Amino acid sequence: MAEYTAEEVKKRNIAKMGEPLGTQFTALWNELAVLYLYWGEYIELFGAKPSRIGLMNQAAPAFFHMLQEELWESRLLHIARITDASATAGKTNLTIRNLPDLIPDAAAKATVAALVDAAIKATEFCRDWRNRRIGHKDLKLAIGEPAKPLADASRKQVKDALKAIADVMNAVEGHYFDSETGYDLTARHSGALALLYVLNDGVKTQDERQKRIKAGEYRKEDLQTDDV
Repeated sequence: MAEYTAEEVKKRNIAKMGEPLGTQFTALWNELAVLYLYWGEYIELFGAKPSRIGLMNQAAPAFFHMLQEELWESRLLHIARITDASATAGKTNLTIRNLPDLIPDAAAKATVAALVDAAIKATEFCRDWRNRRIGHKDLKLAIGEPAKPLADASRKQVKDALKAIADVMNAVEGHYFDSETGYDLTARHSGALALLYVLNDGVKTQDERQKRIKAGEYRKEDLQTDDV
């Protein structure tokens, strides 16, 4: 299978779709691919196996708790961005809402528009979190006064939201190229899973060291601290 550079892909999309659609579709494709990739890393760490949570809690609980919150909120923020209104405060945005109006074919435009509407509904919770917790801090929520609760947000909702956005993108890609992208198949060879293997080895080594010290059978290197 031929491999293309990012610039070649963009040129191919523009040649097939026209300049406005090809350019924005390419940018949105890249955004969604990164979003899926980072969400996959979050799941590898915090949504795959309870034993991994235990491992991270043994190694550095405060750090990984912080990382979990940051990754979670940044993913909701990312989803909110690419499903936002076409313009805010007089400035245009890169968003899937732009796509239908850039498609000349009436039937394809109607199909994509319906999928965009579905994606907007599926991602509404992300915009509520962005508007009242992540991007801005709702005063009543922050100080504990009676207020409308934040929208429910779960891993399943994020998964469904990502699929709804991918459905939009694949409808466009299917119309112009008779193909689609498996966004959920993206993975990193040197990402979260690699970290977990190293972390597991480190925790085992630390446990063995502490046992030797406690038993008075420690080695010289057990009492040395290396700079990191």
